[in-house]
Amino acid sequence: MADAKQLALVRRGAKPWNDWRKKNPDTLVALDGAEFNDVDLTGVNFADASLRRVKFMGAKLDGADFRRAVLMFADFRRASLVKAKFGRANLRATMFHTAKMAHADLQEADLAQAVLLSADLTGADLRGAELFHVNLISANLRGADLTGARIFGVSAWRVRLEDTIQNSLIITRRNEPEITVDNIEVAQFIYLLLNNSKIRSVIDTVTSKVVLILGRFTPERKKVLEALRDELRKRDYLPVLFDFERPLTRDLTETVSTLAHMARFVIADLTDARSIPQELGRIAPNLLSVPIQPVILTSQDEYGMFSDIERFPQVLKPFRYKDEAMLLASLEKRVITPAEAKRMRMQPRRR
Repeated sequence: MADAKQLALVRRGAKPWNDWRKKNPDTLVALDGAEFNDVDLTGVNFADASLRRVKFMGAKLDGADFRRAVLMFADFRRASLVKAKFGRANLRATMFHTAKMAHADLQEADLAQAVLLSADLTGADLRGAELFHVNLISANLRGADLTGARIFGVSAWRVRLEDTIQNSLIITRRNEPEITVDNIEVAQFIYLLLNNSKIRSVIDTVTSKVVLILGRFTPERKKVLEALRDELRKRDYLPVLFDFERPLTRDLTETVSTLAHMARFVIADLTDARSIPQELGRIAPNLLSVPIQPVILTSQDEYGMFSDIERFPQVLKPFRYKDEAMLLASLEKRVITPAEAKRMRMQPRRR
């Protein structure tokens, strides 16, 4: 049962409640069973609170703090939770009750290490959300939007993903170069491959739709690479963008090599080349079975040592494009088709 005095204070609004909590940091907050449907509690501090079966349907809770709170059976349907903090919150479900967050707005919310086992996140907006080490086992994400969410360490077994938008899921930590994929289940597999040398040995037996995109990740160039990625998605590929704008290390070069082993083909934008020479220098000599299709702006020349890369049989002639529009318009004919044709020619002949 909710503490009557605390409940009355919360109903006065977030500011008086937060002021009281600052003055009483050690007081246990017990609001179990309370109803806050459609109320405005923007920025409210519910950290460490007991909020079992609390109803927040349609409430405005942007920036609210639910860190470490006990939220079992809480109802957040249609609530606005933009940039809310749920770190280590317990929304664990039972066989008969699930955490209700259907159609909630969780843009840029921090759910790091939250327990969302069997949670109902149908139609939820999770764009840019932090899902670091979140337990999503058996969660319902039908129709949810996960665009740009950070999903390093997420547990996503038996998740329902019908009509879920999964663009640009970030599978690396914040202090690592960004690797993005478009499927939360594929993301787990790719990260496992990158970090388990024994599993890497099976890559050659896997038929993949992965296309590795390499290039310069300045704002201007990244825009082109992202447009390229979006067009590949429309053609049922799984594009993987690897941001190598940081200085290269041995480990990072090994990572791009591993990704290339998983790829159907590689698209390498040589425009404003910086890390491309190191990347291709690692891939081309050691991976003759994966086609590499270079592309470059017509206003530029290939970097000086590219002639050493061109001699490898899997490296195609660079496609020169005038601008982004030309690249996308010519993608099928001048990039995908040559890469697929080269791949077919390199396949071992069956006897």
